[in-house]
Amino acid sequence: MSLSRRSVLSVIGGGVIVAAGSIGTFLATRTPTTALEPWAQAGVGYADPRLEALSWAILAPNPHNRQPWLIRLDSKTTVTLFADSNRKLPATDPYDRQITIGLGCFLEIARMAAAVAGYHLEIKAFPEGEDTNRLTERPVARLEFIETAKLVDPLFAQVLSRRSCKEPFDMTRPPTPAAVEALFSILPDGVRGAGTTESATVARIADLAWKGLQVETNTDRTYRESVDLIRIGRREIEANPDGIDLGGPFLESLSLIGMLDREQLADPASTAFAQGLEMYRALFEATPAFVWLATDGNSRRAQLRAGAAWVRLNLATTAAGLALHPVSQTLQEYPEMTTLNRQIHQELAEPGETVQMLGRLGHGPETAPSPRWPLDSRVVQA
Repeated sequence: MSLSRRSVLSVIGGGVIVAAGSIGTFLATRTPTTALEPWAQAGVGYADPRLEALSWAILAPNPHNRQPWLIRLDSKTTVTLFADSNRKLPATDPYDRQITIGLGCFLEIARMAAAVAGYHLEIKAFPEGEDTNRLTERPVARLEFIETAKLVDPLFAQVLSRRSCKEPFDMTRPPTPAAVEALFSILPDGVRGAGTTESATVARIADLAWKGLQVETNTDRTYRESVDLIRIGRREIEANPDGIDLGGPFLESLSLIGMLDREQLADPASTAFAQGLEMYRALFEATPAFVWLATDGNSRRAQLRAGAAWVRLNLATTAAGLALHPVSQTLQEYPEMTTLNRQIHQELAEPGETVQMLGRLGHGPETAPSPRWPLDSRVVQA
């Protein structure tokens, strides 16, 4: 298979890592094949266990699909992970908390993949110190691969099937309280998982989450950050396979005839803007349960642990036949969200905790799975 620049992971100093996975059905007549190539390389047979593990890690969930990881291969057994400064979200994530959570997801899948290959992955988080205000050029983590017996985490089998389901859930099949509680048995130490199916509590959380979505959408700089990352149609997805993809024949046709573009999406007076809000309102109305993750305090290490917990929760919901959709707008830290951030913490947090992630939970529609998101790659020289 020929590989473009946009089907591999950046390696500082040169070199590429092809993502693990297998191409599923992309629900569009004009499939952005290049942008989906990384899903086509399931265990491509790397002799180097570091590359094998990282080829799985880049399938991790991350905010706005920014794929903020940057790798430096050090000795034959070590790797250093950095945050790509060009992949941050300064408007909605001013302190890089969400980006750090995404990097925690990356590290957890790398750890599971290394274990399958017979390596213990020793992760030293922030070996040169934490940057609490913003992530800087200092390393996020240093990874050492130590040969040991193979260990297969049952959740690893779900890595290729995992999705974020942005669909109304089936309200005739709500998950049971026992099914929700069972999801939290797989979380790492230092992260508290909780959830609810109780209708009045679900309604209160949905109301706060919906208000948070409205604040983000009606605040120009935060909504513009999302709009600027929207990729409409195959050509844009292929050119920039990150961000928020809008594919499929209908949306692409609207784009081609000038009825759908970023300016219309950003215009509060436009039909596209109103329909976008209506779509999310319908999602919150069709939500039978919520789950959330909280940590003591809000250190960078706590955020990495929250990332590991989030991807494990996502994999566990997949294994259980459930669907998960992150809706963490109320957890963002910019000024306009302050009141809702305080209210959601009053609802969900215990004393001293920071709620790191919030998600809708339910049974997804009985249709083909939602498309895999496109993957970017950047070959970045030191």
